[in-house]
Amino acid sequence: MTEVEPITTKSDPAVQRISDVIKPSRGVVKTTLIEDIEPLLQSIRAGLEFIEVYETENNPLPTEVREECARRQIQVRALDATILNHLFKGEKKPKLFGIARVPRPRGLRDLRERTGDLVVLDGVKIVGNIGAIVRTSYALGAAGVVLIDSDLATIADRRLIRASRGYVFALPVVLATRESVTDHIRETGLPLMVFDAEGDISVDDLDRRDDRLALLFGSEKTGSSHDFSGIPTETVSIPMIPAAESLNVSVSAGIALRERARRNLAAHH
Repeated sequence: MTEVEPITTKSDPAVQRISDVIKPSRGVVKTTLIEDIEPLLQSIRAGLEFIEVYETENNPLPTEVREECARRQIQVRALDATILNHLFKGEKKPKLFGIARVPRPRGLRDLRERTGDLVVLDGVKIVGNIGAIVRTSYALGAAGVVLIDSDLATIADRRLIRASRGYVFALPVVLATRESVTDHIRETGLPLMVFDAEGDISVDDLDRRDDRLALLFGSEKTGSSHDFSGIPTETVSIPMIPAAESLNVSVSAGIALRERARRNLAAHH
């Protein structure tokens, strides 16, 4: 990797490149901005193709990030404070960030040969919850996360990258329709476990299952749609005191994946 090159003029091609990425409503998203230390580090380690990584005045890249950039031959440049202010008018200015090419969208077929459970989020729209579930799914050995009716147009959404701390690129995250997910579960024969406050079995029982499962979590407000035609399902509840109305969906997913960790983590070895 070459020595850090400063960007001090608006005519530098990198300035236009960054400006194009941060514009809203850019149609088909081909590049994305990844900001802050951990998302940068995890995205680089996940093999994302970076165009450049930028440090800013008084915020040099940490050694760990710089070494990863050097290892993968990613160009690092320094942004002058004037240029940073010009680019990020009216919004939070990142201290460190990179511009990366958006990888090809993952599909349900990419999940067929993977060994962990499948996490399905049906109507979950709060990006912070989705990001937290992606992180937990990766850490506890899930095969991937499928998003139905999430309102996200791409997994390269800057909010999701931040919320997942970059792990959205380390684990297959698939945007899919309810119909295509129904077909996938039917074809693969995955037992569908629907989480519901009135479930027939307890989440504790999942630790006894050695088969691969599809774990379905519904929206924050209305729960899952239960519209998975022709697929046998089991409903699963999480024991809690009666006075507690419900759990946050990311907490519910974390509890379920912890119960499944013995099986899912063993499948990675």
